Amino acid sequence: MSGWIVESVVHFEPGDFVKDGLAHFGFHARDGRYYAISHQQHHLGLVGPDDRTEWTAAPRPVFEGVPNIAADLEFPMYVDALPDGTLVVSSFGNGLLHRVDPESMSASILVDGRELGLVDMGNCVVDDEGFVWVNEVRGCRVWRFDRDGRPVETLGDGSAGFQADSASFDEVRFGWIYDIRRGPDGTIHVLDSSNFALRTIDTRSRTVQTLAGNGKPGYAGDGGHARLASFGSDPAAAFDGPISLALDDAGNAFVGDRFNHVVRMIDRRSGIISTIAGRPDATAAVGNDPAERDPLRLDLPQISSMDFGRGRLLVPTDLAGDSGDLAVLRRL
Repeated sequence: MSGWIVESVVHFEPGDFVKDGLAHFGFHARDGRYYAISHQQHHLGLVGPDDRTEWTAAPRPVFEGVPNIAADLEFPMYVDALPDGTLVVSSFGNGLLHRVDPESMSASILVDGRELGLVDMGNCVVDDEGFVWVNEVRGCRVWRFDRDGRPVETLGDGSAGFQADSASFDEVRFGWIYDIRRGPDGTIHVLDSSNFALRTIDTRSRTVQTLAGNGKPGYAGDGGHARLASFGSDPAAAFDGPISLALDDAGNAFVGDRFNHVVRMIDRRSGIISTIAGRPDATAAVGNDPAERDPLRLDLPQISSMDFGRGRLLVPTDLAGDSGDLAVLRRL
């Protein structure tokens, strides 16, 4: 065991949205609510206290009897809450950042990334001051917008690069960025995937630090400082490097090391990295045993869109045939 236990494994078939109160891909926003997302079916929904979908946001109604907010979502990626109670939703497929207002059941475009020249609309997180941070996947940049969608600043100039040590906002460079999350201390965490690194944005010092990863692919470093570790690679894949990121309430970071098929944890206090779930010899076409309790025995072939909420780490993985498992982990 790794200090964690598998609380449950939920298997999703094509068409499943919420099952046993959980979504295959779901996120706990800063308002504490749990939102389910169907990337490929282009909709999201609020999971209510009775585990039912209370409403959806999508180009057209999704489920009979469930109210829908009309929103031009195309491969939605992430959702977070603004201070006024409205939501921001990033839409990878059409480069739009949406504002969704559940109270008025309306949606509008907050940012048109195409007009700004964004190369992919990645995830979106709201910081403690209400600014919205967005990562470009292939554009090698991180943007900060105010709550009205106006650009405040951009980190990176669009060209790929990497600094293993501290870099100022003016000089920092990134590679392809697959995930961005807000830590409990307000620090913005950036999964600089094609650089095989996890980096942090400190708005007070206006610097970017490398928290984990030495910039090289591999599977090494467990038990040592995370900055010396390496993450997995598949140069033949469309999106190489670790893809998914989550943080718990204490600021510990979890990286979905996709091509090593494991989840690795960076301890906030010590900086030590360790593998807490999965195994490198995962079998892509085999689902997990619902009775499995050892996280190091899980098959996690394609980890993506991890989330932490209510004391649980939620680890989705894709299997063959458009199906997938969601492993729910908690500490022993």
